[in-house]
Amino acid sequence: MIAVSVKPLFVAIFTLSLVLAIILLSPSNPLSQDLVSSNSLVGKVDIWNVRRMVEWRPCKWWLQGNPTPLPMESNGYIRVDCYGGLNQMRRDLCDGVGVARLLNATLVLPKFQVAAYWNESSGFADVFDVDYFIQQLNGFVKVVKELPSEIASKEPFHVDCSKRKGQFDYVESVLPSLIEHRFISLTPQVVQRRDRYPKYAKAALCQACYSALRLTKSLEKKGSELHQAIPKPFLSLHLRFEPDMVAYSQCEYAGLSPASMEAIEAARGDDRKPWTGELARIWRKRGKCPLTPNETALTLQALSIPTNTHIYLAAGDGIMEIEGLTSVYSNVVTKAALLSNEDFTTMHGNTKAALDYYVSINSDSYVATYFGNMDKMVAAMRAFKGLNKTLFLSRKAFAELTFQGLKGEELMQALWEAHKEDFERGRGSALPDCFCEFKL
Repeated sequence: MIAVSVKPLFVAIFTLSLVLAIILLSPSNPLSQDLVSSNSLVGKVDIWNVRRMVEWRPCKWWLQGNPTPLPMESNGYIRVDCYGGLNQMRRDLCDGVGVARLLNATLVLPKFQVAAYWNESSGFADVFDVDYFIQQLNGFVKVVKELPSEIASKEPFHVDCSKRKGQFDYVESVLPSLIEHRFISLTPQVVQRRDRYPKYAKAALCQACYSALRLTKSLEKKGSELHQAIPKPFLSLHLRFEPDMVAYSQCEYAGLSPASMEAIEAARGDDRKPWTGELARIWRKRGKCPLTPNETALTLQALSIPTNTHIYLAAGDGIMEIEGLTSVYSNVVTKAALLSNEDFTTMHGNTKAALDYYVSINSDSYVATYFGNMDKMVAAMRAFKGLNKTLFLSRKAFAELTFQGLKGEELMQALWEAHKEDFERGRGSALPDCFCEFKL
């Protein structure tokens, strides 16, 4: 047996440990500097490591299939006319599918608007896989590519749905027109009372939105190539600070460049003049004003998201004051930089938006500075895929805290607390139509 002296070994280990501790805690050590700099703002881990208490998952009544069989006879044909950007049209289509099932109608492939403003001339079939759409809705609602010959030559009777918000509005006011004309077109009202729909109509809506809308093979291929070109891991950031968005918000910002001010004024209409005085203060405190790139960068830092994080900017080409973000977060990439010039210049508004959507639902984490149609769709699809690193930056919290006069580390700490609670409880990504709370 070999004898070992314990005391000299203990002394050696203790001495070595002491030396290592002195090196690591030395102010000149780069590692200790990194630890201090990354945690000095909030003294906590980054937002993604906060323990979540609630997650949103697809409701069982939807995933288990259509609860009510389709009736044998249809009441007629409905075409959904979709307007706006891609995600607004997607929302209208989803609502239209729910209405078609509610009225026991056969759905005709939707009509996407042609809009010069969006540089848009592509239709539904240019963006989404039609055959897959029809297949996935089988049993939920009947969909046809073509109308019967006796109806095909007719223009649909357009029904105004501007005041239709719930089940009985559609049944009482739209169904008679459907039965009389056999072929109608409609654009669902933006503010829907889907909570009042029967489960079979809600299930059709959910199936359309989150299971049936798959991009065409060529767009999926392009989206996959774009996704692969982004260094991993990466955060997808939907930043809304375009001239039209700021003009629409009726907010004013101090310190913007002359070029930004000119672009905003050009986008304002007579009915979109900015609020002033106390009204402007109230409006901002209600969270109505988009975060600037500078405010976005500050909030990301408050959440301990490292400044060397790779960020994919999911946004249009007109973002103003972008230097406020890129001067802090230097690893920001855009589709314009990653795609070939030929690919980018030949794309329409819908196809560009489709790529942003594809990259965002497949990103390691997703942050939005707004809560618009794209953000709601992306949050839902990420929840559907089990990707819960999704966060909406709180414009309301930022405004309230800055109006309180908070600055520097005090502001950063308060921003951390506001977003930590949102992330813990799943707020800001609430998806009540098709998703249910799941307590962890």
